[in-house]
Amino acid sequence: MTKGIYHLIINLPVNTTIYVGKLGQFNFQAGYYVYTGSAMNGLESRLARHKRKEKRLHWHIDYLLQYGRIVDIITHKTNEPLECYFNKKIMSIKGCQIPIIGFGSSDCDCVSHLAFFEDIPNMEDIKWLKDH
Repeated sequence: MTKGIYHLIINLPVNTTIYVGKLGQFNFQAGYYVYTGSAMNGLESRLARHKRKEKRLHWHIDYLLQYGRIVDIITHKTNEPLECYFNKKIMSIKGCQIPIIGFGSSDCDCVSHLAFFEDIPNMEDIKWLKDH
């Protein structure tokens, strides 16, 4: 079992109104979203779950994944709780916007674990994080 942090790069092709569990209903802009999560009980199984279309809606990201398509996944194998550290790095990438306060961050002090980019973010900026 591999423990780690991951970033889902998701394309939402059209503006979409999505109900996100207890957070409520939101208008999501067409574009690219980067969701940062952790999988300390198994990176492989968590990512396989995110890729499945048929699943019980549990996490905030499950609601977005009903409409968006994962175009890339970047992982960081670690035993350390670095989800918020890597999330802050994503939020610092040029062009990043915070679409929904509290998305994926109900168990931490981060404003959100979902970043929005009008155009696909520079993958090199994200992959660079693997080494830092």
